[in-house]
Amino acid sequence: METVSIRTSTNQYDVVVGNGLIEQISNFLPKDYSNILVISDETVYEQYGERIKNGLGNRKIAHSIVPAGEASKNINNYYKLLTNALNQELDRKALIIALGGGMIGDLAGFVASTYMRGIDFIQVPTTILAHDSSVGGKVAINHEKGKNMIGSFYPPTAVIYDINTLRTLPQREIRSGYAEIMKHGLISSHSFFEECLNTDLTNTLSDQTLKDQLVKGIKVKADIVQRDEKESNIRKFLNFGHTLGHAIEAEAGYGNMTHGEAVAIGMLFALQLSETIYHKPMPFDSLYEWMKRNKYPVHVKGFEMSRLIKRMKMDKKAENANIQMVLLQDIGKPSVYTIDDNVLLTQLKKFAEKVG
Repeated sequence: METVSIRTSTNQYDVVVGNGLIEQISNFLPKDYSNILVISDETVYEQYGERIKNGLGNRKIAHSIVPAGEASKNINNYYKLLTNALNQELDRKALIIALGGGMIGDLAGFVASTYMRGIDFIQVPTTILAHDSSVGGKVAINHEKGKNMIGSFYPPTAVIYDINTLRTLPQREIRSGYAEIMKHGLISSHSFFEECLNTDLTNTLSDQTLKDQLVKGIKVKADIVQRDEKESNIRKFLNFGHTLGHAIEAEAGYGNMTHGEAVAIGMLFALQLSETIYHKPMPFDSLYEWMKRNKYPVHVKGFEMSRLIKRMKMDKKAENANIQMVLLQDIGKPSVYTIDDNVLLTQLKKFAEKVG
């Protein structure tokens, strides 16, 4: 078991990573909550619902279930979850547990942040992707015009990461999660990036390899979040690959392309753009080959470039309708760059020709 402590100017909480933690979850509760609501999706709850209830012992426990998939992160499910919390008579000293992947963490966290002006919640991630989304205190739901457009900064009181839950993940979810680990490698160091490049996702990953790389990714994010909790400067670096990635994800229709698959394409494009802007070789080919070996979708066919640019203008980093992208001056040296629409269109067309 390993613990990473997140300490910001306004909050502090621990991320605990290890095996079999769901059955021991009572040991990690910061308070003795009498009333707990577990929010999960139908797939995850079927696998782990009873186990987490057993781990919580003789407390008053209720649950709310939403359909699996990113499409559930919407205003209708948000309202239904609030209604169920009221029906279960949760008070301001109750606890919400987000049991699931990034979608559940974002949705349940946003419910917790607004229910009675905010109650405690704990993240219990069950995907690799959620190593990123569960840390840092961003919670949100989607709007039809953009991803995570309705949300707030609201940190959990703890993150309990039981890596036993990752053993049954389908290959597509493994790919999705490792895109964010790769992102942490690219924005942090050559050594971490090279380690990610040498990871073969088509074979079974050992628990130790998975744990080590998850903890490294969490530490990269923790270091940035601790220095910039509310995304006023360097926290924007964590959005490497996300400006185009979010646009692709929205244009494809939420759930049709995973978040990580879209972000991986976005990172590849960001490397191409970084070469053009900073006139320095970037590991475009290395990342491209890694993505192909590990069966990521590597194309932007079927997307209308003007619509992608319009989506990118809705990105939360955009200012005065100018698109800001996180680029790399070198591996481990991210920067935020404001890019002209015409340059962006030219580069997107060049990218489409290169990758298909």
